[in-house]
Amino acid sequence: MGYIGSHGITALHRYKYSGVDHSYLAKYVLQPFWRSCVNFFPLWMPPNMITLMGFMFLLTSALLGYIYSPGLDSPPPRWVHFAHGLLLFLYQTFDAVDGKQARRTNSSSPLGELFDHGCDALACAFEALAFGSTAMCGRDTFWFWAIAAVPFYGATWEHFFTNTLILPAINGPTEGLMLIYLSHFFTAFVGAEWWVQQFGKSLPFLSWVPFLNEIPTYRVVMLLMIVFAVIPTVAFNVYNVYKVVRARKGSMLLALAMLYPFVVLGGGVLVWDYLSPSDIMRNYPHLVVVGTGLAFGFLVGRMILSHLCDEPKGLKTGMCMSLLYLPFAIANALTARLNDGVPLVDERLVLLGYCVFTAALYLHFATSVIHEITTALGIYCFRITRKEA
Repeated sequence: MGYIGSHGITALHRYKYSGVDHSYLAKYVLQPFWRSCVNFFPLWMPPNMITLMGFMFLLTSALLGYIYSPGLDSPPPRWVHFAHGLLLFLYQTFDAVDGKQARRTNSSSPLGELFDHGCDALACAFEALAFGSTAMCGRDTFWFWAIAAVPFYGATWEHFFTNTLILPAINGPTEGLMLIYLSHFFTAFVGAEWWVQQFGKSLPFLSWVPFLNEIPTYRVVMLLMIVFAVIPTVAFNVYNVYKVVRARKGSMLLALAMLYPFVVLGGGVLVWDYLSPSDIMRNYPHLVVVGTGLAFGFLVGRMILSHLCDEPKGLKTGMCMSLLYLPFAIANALTARLNDGVPLVDERLVLLGYCVFTAALYLHFATSVIHEITTALGIYCFRITRKEA
């Protein structure tokens, strides 16, 4: 059984991407730079290959973080911070150039959008791990992933209803990523310990600020990101969806139901961590973030595919496949309450199983959908040449 029906194939043939970026930084600084960069790529190189290369930069960055800071709570060598910043900058550049390469080679397709945003969804997890090693966040690395994932899911949800990806004047893919790679570069000079100091010591001229001055610096940054970035962005997403739903005389409850799988995913992992006898987020932060990031990638991919195939608005039950492992993990943690703190199955094995399950689910979805779309549209994923009719 495939992911795309006959109605979806028809919708794929008529689909056209629509996006608006209101960022002044992108318009006046980065866009000219990206337009110059695209000329370095040969005309035979497919856009999806550029996307994949950009994604591999972040995968490398996360791997460096794991090698030099396995628990994300010890300072890696300073050159690692510089490498994190450079790799993130290259990721942002390649992520922007792939679309320009598609227009330059006249090879734009719905598959390109799915492939691009699918890699971006996974990038939330891998960059969170890279930043976790830079700022020595430890168990709080999961929250930095959430700070990236919540606006990303909100933007994807909004795109599904408005048919246009709207990036505000200050947005995550532009200003957000720039701030992060500048933070990596900054850490290469001051050291990772700067982030775990009390805020009043890291920035003495702000030591007069009550409450915040005694909190670790990275937690203050996390709080500021939630208040000034995540909340306004999500409010912007909800307002735009509400306007569209009201204009179409639809149900806002039906629209909000599409957020259910993501809320259950985040809530389920937090419940698992709360019940965990081995403190999974502190001892195995990489496994928690990677497993949850892969489940998130599946949710985003299913929503994007629903948009491309013009499926009815509302909860997609297929998205809930990524949640099937969590009840087992939570139940296993509960057995520790009945067995002197020892779970039925070692939690490290359960976490490895979580990663294997979500990776298998995501890879099955990705390979199946790529095959179905390339077959339906007569294109290749990593070649520009079209199939002969």
